[in-house]
Amino acid sequence: MEQYEPDRLSPAVAAAMRRSLRNGRAAMTRRSLLRASAGGALTLGGLGALSACGIPAAGKTSGGVSADDHSAKEKEVNFSNWPEYIDVDDSGKHHPTLDAFRKRTGITVKYTEDINDNDEFFGKIQPQLAAGQDTGRDLIVLTDWLAARMIRLGYVQKLDASNLPHAFANLSDQFRSPDWDPGRAYSYVWQGISTVIAYNKQALDGVEVKSVSDLLDNPKLKGRVGLLTEMRDTVGMTMLDMGKDPAKFTDDDYDAVIARLQKAVDKGQIRRFTGNDYTSDLTKGDFAACVAWGGDIVQLQADNPHVGYVIPDSGYMTSTDNMMIPNKARHKTNAERLIDYYYEPGPAAELAAYVNYVSPVAGVVPYLAKIDKSAASNPLIVPDRAMQAKSHAFRALSSKEETAYQQKFAKLTGA
Repeated sequence: MEQYEPDRLSPAVAAAMRRSLRNGRAAMTRRSLLRASAGGALTLGGLGALSACGIPAAGKTSGGVSADDHSAKEKEVNFSNWPEYIDVDDSGKHHPTLDAFRKRTGITVKYTEDINDNDEFFGKIQPQLAAGQDTGRDLIVLTDWLAARMIRLGYVQKLDASNLPHAFANLSDQFRSPDWDPGRAYSYVWQGISTVIAYNKQALDGVEVKSVSDLLDNPKLKGRVGLLTEMRDTVGMTMLDMGKDPAKFTDDDYDAVIARLQKAVDKGQIRRFTGNDYTSDLTKGDFAACVAWGGDIVQLQADNPHVGYVIPDSGYMTSTDNMMIPNKARHKTNAERLIDYYYEPGPAAELAAYVNYVSPVAGVVPYLAKIDKSAASNPLIVPDRAMQAKSHAFRALSSKEETAYQQKFAKLTGA
């Protein structure tokens, strides 16, 4: 078990985070929207060596329909992303990494923050994709479970590895080959998300929290525990605690987890299941401990010295938000160049320093350290090898499983 106290952030970064929170910028807003649905100059990195650590050959996934590529004549990219999920300058009007990309390549990025919910966004673009039409977007960022669905339905284009030398070389081992996209043939990670146990040291009042078992079973925490409404995180963390593998579980394994959680609910151990609003309960001390998202904890620690987190010995859950190119996109090559750009360590560091989620880029640490040394040493932003080894991903679900599992979880949470 690894435990971290909230002393990681420099005063400069903490001040910037507090300012962003006051301005409503924080990635917390983006995280609540996501989970509701089941400053310095860039240092540009050199071309990484293509070696045996590269991405393996693609698996058996089927490809999307290729579109005529207008990249050579139309120097633009239409990029749809979540709100507050990219670097912004002090004026709040410019994205330094995108500006640097345009100056270098001549490609203008039309950046739109129009993804507020995975299912909602899917509903918006699905009719066009099903009809074989251009969605008007060249690059979109979707959470892994929806990315899996998009690939399964054949709605996204296979990527051209020759346009992705940095991405090919620099993708962290932790994210190289998810079961829903073997070999990363159709997607690359925008940012990773770590699910951990957070606590308010003052509210714990000497009670030790090391595991999900402590959350569910310690009577001293009765009524002061929070779990997440995101099924994959709450079930996944509990599954690990029970010695089961979230990447290989059976229906019986899932039902055993639901039964264990139900027992904790019935005896009043769980105060409530929450989306991102757990942050308020945690900072006030209404939650002594809870299951939480790492990016939120980085930000909370800037303002509250009592907030800390734990990586259980049993491990923790990891999920990803992923860049994908929809079928019929007009500027596929330009979009691939933008994906590859964010796998150069310099731009990746600039992005990670701002959004505070897990950087998927190996080799980012020295570049991030030039921006802020404490951010570069924070395992919630750059997991070390020991922490990466404890990460687990929830396996891809069939449509039937997704419906059945969500129904059982909704009944548990009262949704």
